[in-house]
Amino acid sequence: MGLDQYAYKVKRDYNREAKTETITKVEIAYWRKHNALEGYMCDLFHSKGGDGEFNCRTLPLNNDDLENLDEAINNKGLPETEGFFFGQDTSKDEDCIALDKLFIDDAKKALKDGWEIEYTSWW
Repeated sequence: MGLDQYAYKVKRDYNREAKTETITKVEIAYWRKHNALEGYMCDLFHSKGGDGEFNCRTLPLNNDDLENLDEAINNKGLPETEGFFFGQDTSKDEDCIALDKLFIDDAKKALKDGWEIEYTSWW
């Protein structure tokens, strides 16, 4: 068991004649026990009006969210976040930072191409 985190690009297409919606979801990032990112996303979830425990919840991300995340990473501002399944502090882990940067780039490109971005985690 442990903290598993995912980011997806999502496209929703609605067929008015059939009254059906097709949802395409493609994983663009995966993290394992990146607790600092989880703490950041949890805080963002609550700042956007989410309530309750941030486990198995979906957090939509827009371009401003990605810009703010990038700024937090650049300023070493991801919070130290503790949890039973979260592992060691990752707030300054260079491998995690590199993966975060790659995610931000991929997510921004996907937004420009008309996709939505979602983050979710499970622990």
